[in-house]
Amino acid sequence: MDFRELERDNMGRCRLNSPVPAVCRKEPCVLGVDEAGRGPVLGPMVYAICYCPLSRLADLEALKVADSKTLSESERDRLFAKMEEDGDFVGWALDVLSPNLISTSMLGRVKYNLNSLSHDTAVGLVQHALDQGVKVVQVFVDTVGLPETYQERLQQRFPSIEVTVKAKADALYPVVSAASICAKVARDQAVKNWQFVEKLQDLDTNYGSGYPNDPKTKVWLRKHVEPVFGFPQFVRFSWRTAQSILEKEAESILWWVSQWCCEEGGGLGLSPAWEGCPPGRWSLSPLLTHREDLPTGDQEGLGRITSYFNESPRNCPHLPHRYFQERGLESATTL
Repeated sequence: MDFRELERDNMGRCRLNSPVPAVCRKEPCVLGVDEAGRGPVLGPMVYAICYCPLSRLADLEALKVADSKTLSESERDRLFAKMEEDGDFVGWALDVLSPNLISTSMLGRVKYNLNSLSHDTAVGLVQHALDQGVKVVQVFVDTVGLPETYQERLQQRFPSIEVTVKAKADALYPVVSAASICAKVARDQAVKNWQFVEKLQDLDTNYGSGYPNDPKTKVWLRKHVEPVFGFPQFVRFSWRTAQSILEKEAESILWWVSQWCCEEGGGLGLSPAWEGCPPGRWSLSPLLTHREDLPTGDQEGLGRITSYFNESPRNCPHLPHRYFQERGLESATTL
């Protein structure tokens, strides 16, 4: 697996795939979908598909693939290498979702929860296989959420494909087991080779399992939280474990605002609910924003109360409403 794209930019997502075997473009194929790293507070989540012709499914089963959670790391690596050797009939593709992408999706103004992100990623990978010419006729998926709801959604999206969504599908269907191995091998490599852009000093790579209830993981989080800037991008800061540490370890942030900067779409991009607020101090903790009224006069940055009425809106840059900023929308100057 070539992770150079992820190493160059681990803020978003990265898609990797094997060459498509020629036979998979000619014969009906079965495809499995699974993920690795859904629960950890550290590192990316990886979704994977694996596919092969129905006529070669017995050959895939002969590799003795199994649920990746029941295999050791060396066993997973060996089986993945074997699938690579059998590239004349087995293909795979991955979508690596960074911690930053996961957390910003979950905490955005328009909420995008982990289940929705997972469903959309799975749909995208199945569509990716179809776009590459794979003749997919059956899809087996390890469920996220209610299997009936998930299956109905996939079946509506791909009406010409027979879709089966089951709990523990990675232990029931070899093609899903193969996908789970691909996903787990990819996540392990991504975690081991993670590029910390923060240039951390005394970086400890003993993360533990990365799961929130792992004592080693909690120790690592406390060691590498920065009081002002929070966690490195390796951390899913939307996880409750990370938020709790921020509440205890991080500093509050104070800044001065005026009425002009509180306007909708104003320089600070603050909520329109704050319109018309008098000058004051706003305190931002990692999870809570609140206002503290201060007496005017000798407080630094406030000055006299009359200065408030003399402020000009030209002194505060006017930015578009954050609805447009979040979506990268700009006014059209020409049609």
